[in-house]
Amino acid sequence: MLRSFRLVNHRSFADEQELLLMPATKSSRSVVPVTAIYGANASGKSNLLSGLMFMHSAVLQSFARWEIEGNIPRQPFRLRSECRELPSSFVIEIVVDGVAYTYGFTLDDDSIHEEWLYSYPEKRRRVLFERVGSDIKFGSTVADLKSRLEVLEELTRPNALFLSAAARTKLAPIMPVYDWFRSSLRIRWQVGRTFRLAEAVQRFINRRDGNINRLLALLAAADVGITGLRVEEADDPTLVARLSRVETRLVEAEEDDPQGNLLSTAKMENLRTEREYLIRQIEDRRAELKFIHGSGGELFGLAEESAGTRSWLELLPIVLEALELGSVVVVDEIDTSLHPLLTAQLVGLFQDADTNQNNAQLIFTTHDTTLLGTMVGDSVLERDQIWFVEKGRLGASSLYALTDFKPRSGQNTERRYLGGSYGAVPVLDSQEFADAVLKS
Repeated sequence: MLRSFRLVNHRSFADEQELLLMPATKSSRSVVPVTAIYGANASGKSNLLSGLMFMHSAVLQSFARWEIEGNIPRQPFRLRSECRELPSSFVIEIVVDGVAYTYGFTLDDDSIHEEWLYSYPEKRRRVLFERVGSDIKFGSTVADLKSRLEVLEELTRPNALFLSAAARTKLAPIMPVYDWFRSSLRIRWQVGRTFRLAEAVQRFINRRDGNINRLLALLAAADVGITGLRVEEADDPTLVARLSRVETRLVEAEEDDPQGNLLSTAKMENLRTEREYLIRQIEDRRAELKFIHGSGGELFGLAEESAGTRSWLELLPIVLEALELGSVVVVDEIDTSLHPLLTAQLVGLFQDADTNQNNAQLIFTTHDTTLLGTMVGDSVLERDQIWFVEKGRLGASSLYALTDFKPRSGQNTERRYLGGSYGAVPVLDSQEFADAVLKS
């Protein structure tokens, strides 16, 4: 579960902003299942999500894939000259298997300034590690791993996260947090693309029996006219050859160091990761989706389906897996090509305790103001599930919640938002549009 996310000096966010995902009032749930983020075009909504995506990428890739002596690929606020030199910060609070963790880091273009990981078993803070520059101090909870930790400290580059490095050797105390980033945080950008959609659907179908039936049932429920689905396969010889070379190198590495010292273990872990990546790529590129409409058995390709159908199909495997595993799904512009009623149904799957039994969370940006109101008599979103992003006069974005505003009896949240009561809407002048068209 994700309880909060905080960032400083990332894209349009110059100053510290925090997204809180805990209920504003007493609730049976420890986190809100849905969080909707509204704002004008270019207000910074997507930049908030990209901050979470940068954190995700840094944890998973900084040790293995970032260039050894290269710059850190951060994006500081550019409209204040001092921000280009100031560090950027990213912090999350999560709960994994009933234990709360706080993890964060501060960095600039060249190196990691600070990094820390705390756990809270029995609600008492325990230091797993604290890093300042290249100096890393470890808490008493990992004292028995001192020799391994000292070697890892030496291996961790100035421009790589210690969490990213330590995970390569499966260091047990930090793995719950690393695995949360790897497996429980799913971020979707530009929903509705056909690129690799077939492969994602194929992976979902192959993961367990019954998934294709769940997929078809939700396609039918969405009233898109699809009655059947086929996945056709074909191998990619280039990827097969690459996989063969990696497997040979892995065998050689294991033979060269049967004792498995820490450095060679990290090397072999990189090779295993590459092997897993290539296996997924080979499986991915085998897939081509064909859809059946009606009872005649006529097959249609993915490109022949509507943009809305493709968007719905892309979201379904992610949503179904999240509901099953209790994952966090982050979607930029969730309403792309989807009818408002369909978006509301998707949100409802996370709101409903019967369909969301594992505390899955959905976080999304949107312009769909109908979600602020009621549909078929019920509210789609609760007050503590609605956030706004507004860009100030000097270009910096700010983040704030609907709960910051005092509720009014019988208020129409959608109408008040569009009327500007909460900010985060564009300031438009009809005459200015007309003058621009008529300008000679």
